[in-house]
Amino acid sequence: MRQTDRLPASADLPAAPAIAHARFAIGDVVRHRMFDFRGVVFDVDPVFSNTDEWYDSIPEGIRPDRDQPFYHLLAENMEQSYVAYVSQQNLMADDSDEPVDHPAIAGLFNGYADGRYHLRREHRH
Repeated sequence: MRQTDRLPASADLPAAPAIAHARFAIGDVVRHRMFDFRGVVFDVDPVFSNTDEWYDSIPEGIRPDRDQPFYHLLAENMEQSYVAYVSQQNLMADDSDEPVDHPAIAGLFNGYADGRYHLRREHRH
């Protein structure tokens, strides 16, 4: 094979999957599309980063694709507050303009304005 006949080294590699961009940012208030809860984003994983057991516990008919952003939420519903891990496809912006009632918010955020929370300076990097 002549030098000019060689394929670039990258030609042997499989194509990388398309990576979805995160629609929501830390501090955004979001609502679940199917279940009645809302929350504030406190972390974002570019793709699924939880356990296989957690993933497999989701009924197959509604199980989200792993190759999308997943969000860690300080969540609330009518009965309780908790931490949730939710795929991007199952979230939408919350337009209620109401703050989220979760006891951990004060430790991470220091203000709510214009529908979003502002991360405390000591948690920024």
